[in-house]
Amino acid sequence: MNKLSLVAKLSAGFLLIISGLAVLAPWVAPYSYDTQDTLQALNFPSVEHWMGTDRLGRDLLSRMIYGARVSLFIGVFTTLFALLIGTVYGAISAYVGGRTDNLMMRFVDVVFALPDLLMIILITVLMGRGLTGIFIALTLVSWVTVARLVRGEVLRIKEFPFVQAARALGASPARILVREIFPNILGILVVTISFRVPVAILSESTLSFIGLGIAPPLSSWGSLANDGWTAIKYYPHLILFPSAAIFFTILSFNLLGDGLREVLDPRSSKGVA
Repeated sequence: MNKLSLVAKLSAGFLLIISGLAVLAPWVAPYSYDTQDTLQALNFPSVEHWMGTDRLGRDLLSRMIYGARVSLFIGVFTTLFALLIGTVYGAISAYVGGRTDNLMMRFVDVVFALPDLLMIILITVLMGRGLTGIFIALTLVSWVTVARLVRGEVLRIKEFPFVQAARALGASPARILVREIFPNILGILVVTISFRVPVAILSESTLSFIGLGIAPPLSSWGSLANDGWTAIKYYPHLILFPSAAIFFTILSFNLLGDGLREVLDPRSSKGVA
């Protein structure tokens, strides 16, 4: 079995640091996310404010740390819920087969054909700005990809001899799915998480950037980038730091996903076609 590469380990370390800062935000942030000091408005990075301040005099570093809580929460938990829905749906569709599989996958095809961004914006507008609307929107548009992936794996694995043996011994479909099939697709699900989380983070950032995401005074990296966009010419630090956080976090998730795929997928080993 391959070992996790150095790049993947460094990426995991970076994500652990970001996650730790997000969880411990009330204790590690120098200021509260909504503390204003108009006398310190639009300050450049300094000893007192390491990343400067925004137009209301709020400490950008503190808002970045609190923003990490929102961005990572949405990225991780929407992915987990989409993974749960897609795994159950795809596994049942593949295992039952026949007309049921055909009908269930036609529904997936219809949902998959709808433009993701358009659906996310529509659901967000209907639900209103905030965590709940974004959470539901991203979950509803993400599960179909997982369902397709899981269906393909279950179709392949359910023909293996050990699954046929369990069926011949009288094991129930639920037991076969949970005890025999699910452990064999767990590796690919872990890799899927590492690739889907950055997609969710980027989607949330895009929504917040265009003004359909997190409502003030809460902040996410996307909303902070939106705040900095209007002042990019004279105060570039306002958009530089949120953009860098989004970039390096997404890059780290992708590099970690590549490393996990090499470790968990035996077909990625050298010398194997």
